[in-house]
Amino acid sequence: MIIRAAVETDAAQVAELWNGMIRDTLATFTTEEWSEAAMAARIAQRQGAFWLAEDAQGLAGVVTFGPFRPGPGYAMTVEHSVILRASAQGRGIADRLMDRAEAGAAALGHRVMVAAISGANPRAIAFHARRGFRQTGHMPQVGFKAGQWLDLILMQKSVSAS
Repeated sequence: MIIRAAVETDAAQVAELWNGMIRDTLATFTTEEWSEAAMAARIAQRQGAFWLAEDAQGLAGVVTFGPFRPGPGYAMTVEHSVILRASAQGRGIADRLMDRAEAGAAALGHRVMVAAISGANPRAIAFHARRGFRQTGHMPQVGFKAGQWLDLILMQKSVSAS
C-alpha cells in the first residue's frame, strides 16, 4: 500500500468513493454528490492537503483538510475528512492517512485539526479518540438525512506545539 498526494486525474475515483459515502451512509449529512470536475477543482485547490491510499485493489481511501471556518481568526484551524473503501477498513490505512494529514497540517503552520462526526458513526468517534482527538462539542439533532435527525460530534486535536 502506498500513500501519495492526490492529483486532478484522480478526481473520478475520489468522487466515486466520496459519493458512495454520501449515498450509502449517515457519516455525512450532505446528499449532494461530487461531480468529477468539482472534485478535480477541490484536489487542485488543496495541494499539500489531499492524499490517497492505494492498494492492490486500487483506491483504498482518502484524507483531506481545509479551512474550519472562514475568516482570519480561524486560519490556524482546519477540518478534515477521511474516507475508506469498505474492504480497506480495519487494516491501519486510516491511521496512515491521518498520520500524513496531521503532519501536513502542522507543516503548513496549522495548530488544530477538527473532526465533525455524525453521531451515527460511532466507529469514527472511537477512531478519533484513539488518535488523541478529544470531544469538544455535541450538537444534538442538527443534521437531517434519510428521514432522521442526527447529532454532530465535534472533536479536536493539536497538531502543532506552537
